[in-house]
Amino acid sequence: MINKRVGNIGEAEAVAFLKGKGYKIVETNYTNKIGEIDIVAKDKQTLVFIEVKSRSSDMFGLGREAVDFRKQQKIRLVAQGYIKYKKLFDVGCRFDVVEIMEDKITHIENAF
Repeated sequence: MINKRVGNIGEAEAVAFLKGKGYKIVETNYTNKIGEIDIVAKDKQTLVFIEVKSRSSDMFGLGREAVDFRKQQKIRLVAQGYIKYKKLFDVGCRFDVVEIMEDKITHIENAF
């Protein structure tokens, strides 16, 4: 329950951070039968699928380290479903990670 609350707070912080960078938030917590993408946004003409990882400390590693190959593959599959459902075949896209630890936000563009 605590992890979910930390995650929700982190996602809200990530949304505010990305808006501050000029991103247009398309939707949050997009879910299909395969899984979930935390944030779908537009950065100029690019559709960006963003995974948010919040940590209260680095005791169990950095948030970005949790976005391993298996997690990346799952996010890609969810994104493919999103693109197909929304018929966005002619839009460029990328995958970012936003890591939040304590009061520091790290935005990794083109993370994978």
